[in-house]
Amino acid sequence: MAGIVAYGAYVPYHRLKRSEIAAVLGEGGGKGTRAVASYDEDATSMGVEAARVALRGGPAPNIPVPERILFATANPPYLDKTNAAVVHAALDLPASALAVDAGGAVRSGVGALLAAADARVPALAVLSDVRTGLPGGGDERDGGDAAAAFLFGGDTDAPVLAELIAVAATTDEFLERWRTPGAAASRVWEERFGEHVYGPLADAAFADALKQAGLSPGDVDHLAVAGLAARAVKRFAGGAGVRADATADDLTAAIGNAGTAQPGVLLADALDRAEPGQTIAVVVLADGATVLLFRTTAALAERRSAPTVAAQIASGNDGLRYAAFLTWRGLLTREPPRRPDPDAPAAPPSHRTERYKFAFVGSRCDQCGAVHLPPVRVCVKCGTVDRMTDAPMADATGTVATYTVDRLAYTPSPPMVAAVINFAEGGRFRCQLTDVDHEALAIGDRVEMTFRRMLTANGVHNYFWKARPVRGEI
Repeated sequence: MAGIVAYGAYVPYHRLKRSEIAAVLGEGGGKGTRAVASYDEDATSMGVEAARVALRGGPAPNIPVPERILFATANPPYLDKTNAAVVHAALDLPASALAVDAGGAVRSGVGALLAAADARVPALAVLSDVRTGLPGGGDERDGGDAAAAFLFGGDTDAPVLAELIAVAATTDEFLERWRTPGAAASRVWEERFGEHVYGPLADAAFADALKQAGLSPGDVDHLAVAGLAARAVKRFAGGAGVRADATADDLTAAIGNAGTAQPGVLLADALDRAEPGQTIAVVVLADGATVLLFRTTAALAERRSAPTVAAQIASGNDGLRYAAFLTWRGLLTREPPRRPDPDAPAAPPSHRTERYKFAFVGSRCDQCGAVHLPPVRVCVKCGTVDRMTDAPMADATGTVATYTVDRLAYTPSPPMVAAVINFAEGGRFRCQLTDVDHEALAIGDRVEMTFRRMLTANGVHNYFWKARPVRGEI
């Protein structure tokens, strides 16, 4: 059967302590933290980051170039425009690669996984979500933001890390969770109803998958159960019959429930921890139940994703204040900057500079080796004309040559930090820093590039690249 040949996950840097909610509203909150997409992130940008982790080091003989991208989210930045096309552009994939959205509901995530697994060509499934709800509500408290990406090898001979050995599903139409187009938050029926309906659906799908694979519950080494119906998830996980040590942490205490992306994040975490020859069961409760059984191979030990899910969780910052969270989510309207509104990016120049704007590809002089960002025809160092080679810089690391903390420039997360970056591969770039503690920043600190949403004007999202401290170093 099909198999995963590369994978990666992305957990945003920012965390909101749930106690922050109660401190402001006087109720709600709870224990633990939830992951929060920054003001310059959305489902698409996080999907790009997860895909970059999955494809890091590729293309190579053992990491095929994706020929299809399936992007799943219940919170798409665009309607009537393919969000997967942005992911395609940021990864600098060939024009022949098909990019499509599979969105609208949480179950679309597992649908994208199965569509990628069934493809005969290398296919990349990207699952991403920004989860929120009304202030003080359960979705705000229990939600989380994250993304995951999985590359299936199709009919190629790429080494498989985890083979998909069985798939089973049950489907039922029932009113448990819903959100109409344009609504600010989901609505949920009384949770005991969902627990009652999901139970037999999950039991039937799990039993079917085990029968297909010739396994018993005791043969499962890692059980990951995902779904927004928390009581139903807990009930199934406790009664599935697997060994006590096989039930994986659902990570909701640390990062919350990432909705569409949660099964992907849990699968990535299981792959981070699994040993070769083990069985991973992923159970997704959403409008029915879907069960995917994977068996890991010896190749997993050599091709684990980096950074791991656990490392990203450990490197988060829980200093986000609740007022900032509400502002970033658009639930608290703050006074805008007292200056003209920004202009939306124009379509023709954005298309002409697509490889620089979305994939961060510069140019390198064939004569002297100087790197130019943005790419140029004439070398600024030696004057050579039209002797340039593409210089992909998205995965380049650099150091802060100089920086400034600007308290006058408008930003949803003041102050704005701008820096000049010297890249180890050559080249210098001036850009904004994000996910940074400006008080701890110093010249010489190491940074890496990250794909972000710079601004939104007239309904157009302006995606580009910023630098951030290398996780764990600041």
